[in-house]
Amino acid sequence: MADCFSLQNIFENFKSCLSDNKEVYIKYYIAGWRELVSFMNTLGSLFSFISKDAVTKIQILEKFLTGENGTHYTTVQSMVKYELDNKLVDLTKGGNYPASGCRTLLRLHRALRWLQLFLESLRTSTENSKTSVMCSEAYNASLAQHQPWLIRKAAEMAFCTLPGRDAFFDVMNAGSHQEVIALLGEALPLISEVYQITEDLYAKNNLLDLP
Repeated sequence: MADCFSLQNIFENFKSCLSDNKEVYIKYYIAGWRELVSFMNTLGSLFSFISKDAVTKIQILEKFLTGENGTHYTTVQSMVKYELDNKLVDLTKGGNYPASGCRTLLRLHRALRWLQLFLESLRTSTENSKTSVMCSEAYNASLAQHQPWLIRKAAEMAFCTLPGRDAFFDVMNAGSHQEVIALLGEALPLISEVYQITEDLYAKNNLLDLP
């Protein structure tokens, strides 16, 4: 567990994600995701196939954010408008695609749903609940449908190696198990809101099935 994971930092970053008019700041979305990567790294090396991909996507978004057109990437909303207005997202052609902010964020968006569902299951679980079952159910309800067969099989193997519920609460660095559950209760609605705002925006612009 080389990365120091902090549930409090996830809470603070996703809280900062939303502007007063409910736009999603990419800067804080990325920061929240960095904490989620640290969380995935506590799950064991078998999860590196997901966490490494997430790090790659984070780095791509950071380049857009700090690049010459960075002002257009301040929020998810401004990014979508800019890339669609300038035809930077290929919605129709097959084959290889250049990196775009919309496509890159979509990959993180799908993985965010999986982690949101898993953490919600942890929050409401009992001492006898199996983390392997919780994680598998969350994965099958979200990320699995977007990944190839080999990745799904690797994920199934990884789920079987997960530590117990108490071990997860311990690595969250948020105090007692009851304090962890309480903080999850504050953080998860924020993650859910960020996810849903993004989902609705992508659906409105027909971006949810970008290849």
